[in-house]
Amino acid sequence: MGCYKNFKTVVYIPAEVAAKFTQESLAGDLAFLQKYIGLDKVYLETHRNNIDVEDAQLAMIKDYLESRGVTVSGGITTTINDFEGAEAGKQRLFGTFCYTDPAMRARLKEISERTAGIFDEIILDDFYFTNCTCERCIREKGDRDWVTFRRELMKDVSENLVVGPAKAVNPGVRMIVKYPNWRESYHFTGYVPEVQRDIFDATYTGTETRSPAYTDQHLPEYLSYSLVRYMENAWPGRNGGGWFDTYACWSTDRYLEQAYLTAFAKAKELMHFQWSDLIDNAFVAPMGVQLRKIDAMMEGLGNPTGVPVYIPFASSGENHLEMRLGMLGVPMEPTPFFPGEAPRMLLTESSLADPDIVEKLESYVRAGGVAVVTSGFFREAGDAMRAAGLTEARLTGRKIPVTRYHITGSFTGFAEHRKPALFPEIVHGNNDSWSLLNGGDSDVHSTLFLRRAYGAGRLYILAVPELDADLYTMPKAAIDVMKRVLTGGEYVSGRNFSAFTYDDGSMILYRYVKGDLHPDTVTVRTRKKVRALVDTTSGREISVREERLWEDFTPAVEYAADIVLQPGTFAKYRFV
Repeated sequence: MGCYKNFKTVVYIPAEVAAKFTQESLAGDLAFLQKYIGLDKVYLETHRNNIDVEDAQLAMIKDYLESRGVTVSGGITTTINDFEGAEAGKQRLFGTFCYTDPAMRARLKEISERTAGIFDEIILDDFYFTNCTCERCIREKGDRDWVTFRRELMKDVSENLVVGPAKAVNPGVRMIVKYPNWRESYHFTGYVPEVQRDIFDATYTGTETRSPAYTDQHLPEYLSYSLVRYMENAWPGRNGGGWFDTYACWSTDRYLEQAYLTAFAKAKELMHFQWSDLIDNAFVAPMGVQLRKIDAMMEGLGNPTGVPVYIPFASSGENHLEMRLGMLGVPMEPTPFFPGEAPRMLLTESSLADPDIVEKLESYVRAGGVAVVTSGFFREAGDAMRAAGLTEARLTGRKIPVTRYHITGSFTGFAEHRKPALFPEIVHGNNDSWSLLNGGDSDVHSTLFLRRAYGAGRLYILAVPELDADLYTMPKAAIDVMKRVLTGGEYVSGRNFSAFTYDDGSMILYRYVKGDLHPDTVTVRTRKKVRALVDTTSGREISVREERLWEDFTPAVEYAADIVLQPGTFAKYRFV
């Protein structure tokens, strides 16, 4: 019986921590973790850098934890310092292996075989990539580009140095590759999830976002949810869990938010990295309190749903944009496969990695699909889209400073004197396309959200500001114009929050602890005739009002309920 019903709590033990344990210190640490967060499982590392934990030490830790009801699996971090026999002087960022060096290749194979002889499940920490550009790598690369060379190299390493040797020693061993949080750069360093899913038994997902404004990768908080969903769609049923840490989390809420979103994405395991960072850490006690609340809230919860976003394998462009939209309250469901069966989809610049994307887009919209493409996508694909007959619009290359937003079709739909934001200028044939949202300054404006009918479907072009975080500064009513299209009419009006939706009709709402740090009212809206919105935790019913609006020159009705969201709190709702 696990500590929680809807996920397992897991802690990673790095080699340098494992090497220093005594049974007494291990017992004291375990008592602390069990008291505050509960512990179902650990991944016990055998190797990192030049530390190899001795067999007797591994056996002591494994036997003690298992005797206390904790499952113990193995772990490997594929980093190593220079050692005798290996070629010296390589510029290896983070000490990752050079996978063309014969001595390093032999060493990795030995590590994999040894670990498989001890454990029936092994996870690779997310240093399983290559950045080496030594003379040997340059020679073996030949006339291939670095991306092609590294992708082919890491396929060979996965098959012949890691998984193959491990399974030769232990045919039943379950091999897991953990992917980092920098999805848009996987292919540059040899991560090949589309290939490795046929080699490894399972995957794991890095969901650590830390403090986005001040850390190198600038990862939106929503990544802790959306990357789990992306990997679940990439490896259906085989995404084992989400992995987060305490680093650069300068507030308790910032740390906890990583866990919340990982759980809301329905990750099977919540991996807390790492053991010694958690002991006597003030973050740990509130984590346990919140995990119990989340577990109760998730009981009976359906499968996640959202707007399909096509992000092919080995793609980059407008990085993290769908995560920005997720933090405006649009539930997103990123996928590496073209979602041609979905009634609507979002295409970003990353979608252009599919060489047939415009052909697929034309067929999809013509058959009745609703597609929203971003200005980044349109910048590169505009000529092909015009040739296909999808649009007559074009980007001028100029930038428009926007301080005024206008919802077209409404004589009062203006929001003025806003913080300036730069948007790309889109020009179009008046009345061939129709702008649903304009933005401008002084006597000039440009479309920010353009609609065109095509065949049985519709195509929309979304102008993205030069600084994509400026999406957060747009007026709620302007954002709602996009939300109505992206979601099909059931959406939540507001910003600095996320809505997580599920196929049983449930919705979890969470307001982030950042920026405008105060309670805020959001409005849950639907086109379905409903009686009330229910807080499923408390049973409280929230009254619904009927609101009328004009959409595409046609009157429409929405049923709306207001909720006050407190920063750092979450709750589950359902219309009845």
